[in-house]
Amino acid sequence: MPRITPNLWFDTKSLDAAEFYVSVFPNSAIRNVSHYGESGPRPAGMVLTVDFVLDGQGFTAINGGPEFTFDEAVSLLINCADQNEVDYYWAKLSEGGEEGPCGWLKDKFGLSWQVIPADLEKLLTDPDQERAQRSMKAMLGMKKIDVAALHAAADQA
Repeated sequence: MPRITPNLWFDTKSLDAAEFYVSVFPNSAIRNVSHYGESGPRPAGMVLTVDFVLDGQGFTAINGGPEFTFDEAVSLLINCADQNEVDYYWAKLSEGGEEGPCGWLKDKFGLSWQVIPADLEKLLTDPDQERAQRSMKAMLGMKKIDVAALHAAADQA
């Protein structure tokens, strides 16, 4: 089966973004950088594409121009093992960006991320519907997800 590679469209910041993302995630690297040539459509020598890997997942970033921008319709979800991972990725990716509700944020390049602990799915799909609903209500009041607060809400009687 062919490998699917997300392609991220930037105006001029593809290399800056790739370098930032590679610095945040372990086992990550920039694999290739290509540049526009004399035939354009952007200035010769400007970065065209950046191929990079974030912990085993390949991405391509392109400096395609200002015509398209990111919005929340597409986000990258980080499945975090615990609160320490949530705290780490939230701090790194929200710096210079903006925090959103329910574990969502936009980084300084405008890309949306969901920073989600593994416990969230278990709590929201708990067979005890009252417990699941208490977890949902707690999550809806959060920006960065607080695992202990989710469990406390779920366990309220």
